Amino acid sequence: MLKLTDASTIIDTALAEGRARSLAPLAVAVLDAGGHLVAYKREDGAGIVRFDIAYGKAWGSLGMGFGTRELTERAAKNPAFITVLASVSAGRMVPSPGGVLILDTQGIVVGAVGISGDIGDNDELCAIAGIEKASFRAAPKLVA
Repeated sequence: MLKLTDASTIIDTALAEGRARSLAPLAVAVLDAGGHLVAYKREDGAGIVRFDIAYGKAWGSLGMGFGTRELTERAAKNPAFITVLASVSAGRMVPSPGGVLILDTQGIVVGAVGISGDIGDNDELCAIAGIEKASFRAAPKLVA
């Protein structure tokens, strides 16, 4: 189970990683396995749409069962699929790295992190750092 203390650790570590790397201001959303928002923080200077993007990255990861890095790769190969996916999800899917599934020690999905603010690859690095600091496993791609 993903607790508020876990989500706080994930967010604070992700933000610290972003500062250590001198990234653009970040927004970080942590959702539980049911897609419910557990915690969210937005750094000073992060744009107001960053919540929607961060939430969409986390929500899309949960909805598809894999991280948004995988979704990004699939979008490049099949743009029509992403267009349909955007429509059926009411625009909540964000095909850009930075949405990462959170797995427990048995490999069960307990939630997802979505980060927006810098380029997707950097958002994803920060998400993984936060997840690992909270003693979970990160799954930015399809979990076999």
